[in-house]
Amino acid sequence: MDILLALVPALFWGTLLLVSSKLGGKAHHQLVGMTFGALLFAIGIYLFKQPELSTTIWIAGIVSGVCWALGQYNQFSAVQYLGVSRTVPISTGMQLVVTTLFGVIVFGEWSTTTSVILGIIAIVLLIIGVVCTVVEDKQANTQGTQISGGSQMKKGIVHLVISTVGFVGYVIILRWFEVDGWAAILPQAIGMVLGGLLLTLKHKPFNKYTFRNILTGAWWGAGNLALLLSIPLIGVATSFSLSQTGTIISTLGGIFLLNERKSKRQMVFVIIGCLLIVVGGVMIGFTKE
Repeated sequence: MDILLALVPALFWGTLLLVSSKLGGKAHHQLVGMTFGALLFAIGIYLFKQPELSTTIWIAGIVSGVCWALGQYNQFSAVQYLGVSRTVPISTGMQLVVTTLFGVIVFGEWSTTTSVILGIIAIVLLIIGVVCTVVEDKQANTQGTQISGGSQMKKGIVHLVISTVGFVGYVIILRWFEVDGWAAILPQAIGMVLGGLLLTLKHKPFNKYTFRNILTGAWWGAGNLALLLSIPLIGVATSFSLSQTGTIISTLGGIFLLNERKSKRQMVFVIIGCLLIVVGGVMIGFTKE
């Protein structure tokens, strides 16, 4: 059951960028709408559960939420340069490497020889998988589009590096202070709203697209709750890695639902990459002690 719980974020987050892309708006509209949706979700959860909130929980939760806003805003920005089917796999690979290093080295996860061997093999498979999903097909491009594509890629990667810092901070801070998942929901959502407003206020982020994206906030909140509850059960490295297998949904959804074009050669690599991600995700599940 612990592993199944950790897979819930994969379903919700794997469809998140697809839903937000369909709802429309620029990165600042999507971010602010999502944060307010997440706040409404958090208030509902708090009224239902009413966990005790200490000063440490409030501070850690708010800082974690601000980190999330930084990560999500830059991921939305990267989509404008790379598209969903490329942004998500690259972002996944970056987050997996950094988060796993923290989980294993700082928090001492994967303490047995078997878990270390399985974990390393799994992470290698996951990284190879996400690399496969972003393979270029130079033969299908003209020289001009290659240059343009290279420029777009560089801009997208910059956003994804910043995004990774934010997303990793969002997960690690709560783990560091051992904040319970239920208790973190409301403070974290408040931090998300504060971070979202600070990052986007100069863009005047409130319009019809902002209100549309409130729906994605509740969608994200459901996945976030499952992740936060799974972390103390199976650890940062395992729970976060399993949550990232939603990249399969995002990648294929970007191609088939958002019509992001791929050549036959790229499609072959995408399918191989998705299969490797699934295998890697399952293997990570077996690293649980």
